[in-house]
Amino acid sequence: MLGYHSSHLLLIHLLSTAVMVGIIWVIQIVHYPSFHYIDKDRYVSFQNFHMNKISYIVIPFMSIEAISGIILLYDDQSVIFIISLIILLVIWTLTAFYFARTHQLLANGYKKDIVRKLVQTNWVRTGLWTLRLLILITYLDNTLI
Repeated sequence: MLGYHSSHLLLIHLLSTAVMVGIIWVIQIVHYPSFHYIDKDRYVSFQNFHMNKISYIVIPFMSIEAISGIILLYDDQSVIFIISLIILLVIWTLTAFYFARTHQLLANGYKKDIVRKLVQTNWVRTGLWTLRLLILITYLDNTLI
């Protein structure tokens, strides 16, 4: 059973994950596919706009999610919570080493195959974040009972 402060931190952790799940689904279903419809002459400006502005949304929530998870790890080393954090580490690794690089490639101009691959591979992050949320909801139910 988590203490008072830990249970509040777990709620913050869960909410930040839920926000990221909402964001990643919008990106997956609407935003990334829309890259195919941007005027090719304006694509470089669009991609730079995207990379700049999306950071204002995802960096705070991803940071809250990671920091709260690390702090919670000190109170709870249960297998299910550690699995959820491993999934988060995989998401961060994919984001840093694949998705950031892919967006940098697109910053040079529209490339249909790269956008198509971006949409396809982002299903991995979408699935992993959704799985994390389901794990955390289950974890929360078991922890607060």
